[in-house]
Amino acid sequence: MPRHLMSNLLGLVGAIVGGVLGFYTFGWLYSQGFYGLMIPGAFLGLGCGLLAQHASVPRGIACGVAALILALFTEWEFFPFVADSSLSYFVRHLADLRPVTALMAVIGAAIALWVGKDAGFRWLPEGRRPAPAEPTQDPMREV
Repeated sequence: MPRHLMSNLLGLVGAIVGGVLGFYTFGWLYSQGFYGLMIPGAFLGLGCGLLAQHASVPRGIACGVAALILALFTEWEFFPFVADSSLSYFVRHLADLRPVTALMAVIGAAIALWVGKDAGFRWLPEGRRPAPAEPTQDPMREV
């Protein structure tokens, strides 16, 4: 299996575990009287970045988008609209959310993008890590 593929799969596993931990951490903090909607997304990105073995901007962007979706799902799960608690109604009325909700969701997505694009926890031995790209090499140019 190619090293970058394995690294991205590890990042995916980390993102899933981090997102689940972030969701339940948000619930626990809310039960204590705190509101931190950026936590699920930040944990998602942190989990991805910790397990991934190479830096990848597209992976960071994917983490940011997934973190935004997770933040909105978390908001819906804990604070559905009174008029209709369905997810479709929630999605149609996203513009009715409080500004602090949108701000925290965007902050969580930005944190997920920032930490998800890097490889923070390199536990593979040196010989098994993916080789870094050459600085002069343009990945979009054919050789």
